[in-house]
Amino acid sequence: MLLTDLNRECLLHIFSFLDKENRKSMSETCGALREVFHDPALWSLLCFSSPLELKKDNFVLSPALRSLAICWHSSRVKVCNIEDWAKSSFQRDICSRHHTLVNGFLAEVSCRCPNLLSLTLAGCGHLTDDFISQILGRCSKLNTLKLENCARLTDKSLEAVAIHGGNLRTLNVDFCRNITQEGLDRIGRTCPSLRLRADHSAAMIPDQPDTSDSLGKGRKMRVPW
Repeated sequence: MLLTDLNRECLLHIFSFLDKENRKSMSETCGALREVFHDPALWSLLCFSSPLELKKDNFVLSPALRSLAICWHSSRVKVCNIEDWAKSSFQRDICSRHHTLVNGFLAEVSCRCPNLLSLTLAGCGHLTDDFISQILGRCSKLNTLKLENCARLTDKSLEAVAIHGGNLRTLNVDFCRNITQEGLDRIGRTCPSLRLRADHSAAMIPDQPDTSDSLGKGRKMRVPW
């Protein structure tokens, strides 16, 4: 008996035990398995451990997506979290390879995955408020948003939650240094039923502007945590 002799339900069940790369490899063996690979029912959950994984073609984005996680735990996260004006040319070169990946991917998700329920983003140093606002505005069913160590997010993301996050029940903004206590207090008053967690965010040192004096001395530097 061949694998392709199994019915669609059995094939989907088998595929469900495989990771993205192995699903893709199986799909390249024949047309029948390629159809299974592209079945939206197989892709309700997506997890990525690096922004570079977002460039691969080993997954499918569709309205079936319910849970998405992009969690980058790497030494390069520290480079991404350095303020742009304080980066060396080498550090800028590292960031140039991926600095638009997460934002662009979320823009695509917001257009193609309106039924998203849960979104987790960790270590996404180039993520900006505009794309959080976009995902909240277009994925109106979102009920869980977890953000950790996303250095460029500010209180504008909290304002977007107040405006667009009508179905949001859980919001975590941990280790986001540009989230302020004032912003947290405001969202707490605006959305009293929201389960809000903000470990260390308001206690961290926020970004500082380039404060070089007229003689070009002493840029105000901060060490990325």
